[in-house]
Amino acid sequence: MRKGKFIFFRLPSLIVFGLFLLVFCVPSPVLAKMKEIRVWGGTAADHKDGKGRKWYGAQKDKQDWGGWVKQLPQTASAQGTPLTDDADKLRKKHGYDEELFFHVSWAANPATVKYEFKTGKGVFDVTYMVREHWSPNNRGYDIIIEGDIVEELYVTPGRSEIDIMTYEGIEVKDGELDFECIGNPKTGKGDLNPMFSALEVLGQAGTAVGSAGKLTATWGTIKQGFR
Repeated sequence: MRKGKFIFFRLPSLIVFGLFLLVFCVPSPVLAKMKEIRVWGGTAADHKDGKGRKWYGAQKDKQDWGGWVKQLPQTASAQGTPLTDDADKLRKKHGYDEELFFHVSWAANPATVKYEFKTGKGVFDVTYMVREHWSPNNRGYDIIIEGDIVEELYVTPGRSEIDIMTYEGIEVKDGELDFECIGNPKTGKGDLNPMFSALEVLGQAGTAVGSAGKLTATWGTIKQGFR
């Protein structure tokens, strides 16, 4: 009889524990909705790559994933002109389709290329990709993520060459990741029009800002119910 009472009075605590697992251990739509965002420049059309990943067309604003800010970027295409052998090897090494380097989204200096990504809070790795075609080794700008210059005095590569650069550990506290390219005359280059071919934003697992403290506090409360 005492054993039955013991189980009965523990049932509310077990129910609370189950709710805890459901709410905090299963990714919520808010935290998980945009852990991966991929966009490719120079087009509004979406693209499904060889690995089945979706790349949103960058020539859009106010999308579920985010979009351009302040000014719609201009577009340019190098489709039909093959990458150099080294560039092709580089993009294959990183696992990206050649199509991602067909087009660019760009801005005429002093205008900037600016995007807002609805990532949710957390820590993210951002990969910047660009293919040069028009101003080989002669285009200079800064790359800014979340207000910090992550690549100062950047100069694009040679004709039909590409750059793939990843910036790790970008912390987002307000739920939106800001990206911007700004022409910089200090590069000494004749073309200060910033651009990109593709952008990839990937959330680092288990890094939602503030979640660890909330989990600890809640787990401490639940444990009280089992005493």
